[in-house]
Amino acid sequence: MTPLQLSSGDLIADRRADYAEGLLASGEAAAAADLYAQALEVAPGWVAGWYRLGEIRAEHGLPAAGEAFAEALRLDPADKLGAALRLDLMRGQPLVETMPSAFVETLFDQYADHFDQSLVETLNYRGPQHLRRQLSGHFARVLDLGCGTGLMGAELRALAGHLEGWDISAEMLREADAKGCYDRLEKADLSALAPVADAYDLITAADVFAYLGALEQIVGWVALALVPGGRFAFTVEAYEGEGFALRESRRYAHSEIYVRGLLARAGFEASIDRAVLRMDRGAPIEGLFVQAERLAQGVRRQSDGEDLAFA
Repeated sequence: MTPLQLSSGDLIADRRADYAEGLLASGEAAAAADLYAQALEVAPGWVAGWYRLGEIRAEHGLPAAGEAFAEALRLDPADKLGAALRLDLMRGQPLVETMPSAFVETLFDQYADHFDQSLVETLNYRGPQHLRRQLSGHFARVLDLGCGTGLMGAELRALAGHLEGWDISAEMLREADAKGCYDRLEKADLSALAPVADAYDLITAADVFAYLGALEQIVGWVALALVPGGRFAFTVEAYEGEGFALRESRRYAHSEIYVRGLLARAGFEASIDRAVLRMDRGAPIEGLFVQAERLAQGVRRQSDGEDLAFA
């Protein structure tokens, strides 16, 4: 991760942090961690400093990384930096079933202006194109969940009578608006959507659920929001274990059995293809490309996200 550049608000603490980064660059991780700790004695309320101290300790096998991340989380319960995810990775067992909304929003607000270049040109992301090839016909009302900068929207435009895009990041929505492919854009937190019924003929989510984790709530919401016979097209990173898992990339991956089970209980009939979703550090990331149809006698209320009590 790029070293955090957020100031502590204290000149002495900032100077010590700068020196610490220099020590780290020269291979002196333990000395860098000690100097960050000294900076935090001067500025104990510096959330980004605690997070960075946790990163240095965790990535170089130094003790008390968890304590540093825990302090960052205590100081910022909204968790803009994702300290809870780092703690989950250290445990090896996720306790947080979805990413903090503030973390996702902050991440993508910062990423928006170079998102397309990084994802498409650097990581060779082709998820929207693959999903589009699996769709045919015309859909009167289409919703692109987690629309980002509009990569999926550009593929959907020719299929849609009315096309909406929802995303948690205002900066990503700004980039999407510039593409001119949506009829309506809305800022929305996908982990806290108000229920709507029989509103859409097609709902898509391309490379979105890597940031949600548990999918019970969103699958229940989609099942309610689609008209009978409506389509749900989405991707997840493939996981060969059970359920889902948080990867070192701080993205969730989902097993095919988990996805199929959720969709079946929510009243969908699904087909799933496997293909490379993108590259990551030179290695291909396999994805599940899902096409699901809401059966006529599907869900009539939103799931509570816990017991899968779809009605």
